[in-house]
Amino acid sequence: MIDTQALREEQRQRASEVYLQDDIACESVRFIAGADVGFEQQGEITRAAIAILRYPSLELVEYQVARVPTSLPYIPGLLSFREYPALLAAWEQLQQQPDLVFVDGQGIAHPRRLGVASHFGLLADVPTIGVAKSRLCGQFLPLNSDNGAVQPLVDGDEQLGWVWRSKTRCNPLFISPGHRVSVASSLVWVQHCMAGYRLPEPTRWADAIASNRPLFQRWVMEKS
Repeated sequence: MIDTQALREEQRQRASEVYLQDDIACESVRFIAGADVGFEQQGEITRAAIAILRYPSLELVEYQVARVPTSLPYIPGLLSFREYPALLAAWEQLQQQPDLVFVDGQGIAHPRRLGVASHFGLLADVPTIGVAKSRLCGQFLPLNSDNGAVQPLVDGDEQLGWVWRSKTRCNPLFISPGHRVSVASSLVWVQHCMAGYRLPEPTRWADAIASNRPLFQRWVMEKS
């Protein structure tokens, strides 16, 4: 029997430890990572991919993939407990530690302010930003259709992050700080890591590696 009440209380406690100030100097950032989590074998295996990109060139320099037995079923609002074990396993395999990590998922834009980007950032003690493809909580004013349209993502008087249309005719991204990054900087860092696609390069590469997409296949062939 899973004690969901205890897990929610742990989320609240950990959320109080999240640091929402910039803890990295722009000029010192040399490597930015992207992290993506998925599931295999009908959810029995959790797979995490981490891609390390050199900054500001955004070239892939390392990747790691970890597969671990899934420890928790899908429970709305508690997804980070299901995902972080594989993320930490991939993190421990890295040769090059990044200065900043983009996680495919929520940062503080979560009902208890602890999405997977915040949870992982705390456990790994690394600056993180959540880059999600859909909204979990918060409200925002309608976006216009232009590339670069942006609105604050808010919950009452609290700003959780940003809703940003990164590419024309594409659904917006939901960007929020995870840990050791400010709300304002979370958007700026993502904007600095774009290369004409909907997703920023770190998470685009992580997704390509996790799903063995043509982008990654070409990279492997070029390196072989």
